[in-house]
Amino acid sequence: MGVSTSHTSSGTRSRRCLIDAEEITRRLAEARSATLGTVDRAGRPHLVPIVFAYRNGRLYTAVDRKPKSTNRLKRLRNIEANPAVSVLLDRYDDDWTRLWWVRVDGAARVIDSGPAFREGIDLLTRKYRTYGSQPPPGPVIEVRVETIRAWSAT
Repeated sequence: MGVSTSHTSSGTRSRRCLIDAEEITRRLAEARSATLGTVDRAGRPHLVPIVFAYRNGRLYTAVDRKPKSTNRLKRLRNIEANPAVSVLLDRYDDDWTRLWWVRVDGAARVIDSGPAFREGIDLLTRKYRTYGSQPPPGPVIEVRVETIRAWSAT
């Protein structure tokens, strides 16, 4: 992990620990959940917990069989209106030397069928045991990663 020094708005120095690409990839592979951030037509943010899989610059999540209030989920409507999304993985610990986060920003699309749909479902069923016996019906959300930012306390 590289360490960089920056200045805060008050002029004091702060120390940030940046996570290298290999460690980011490992955390994307091992993390069990994340938070998906979308924005609606009026510019209001919407956050929802997700499970996900990541491969080759693409992050996948899907609508699964858990009970929902509607099949027309707000996250899907938001992505159709504005494909810019963020996905946040993080670790909290009362020992603040163990804190870290990874934020993936990109363009999302909602996929109902085809090769990208099958790839997303395949990756998710391999990562999550519950999906092995009951794969998500979809749709799949595919995020084409544009930027990744990450930070670690150490």
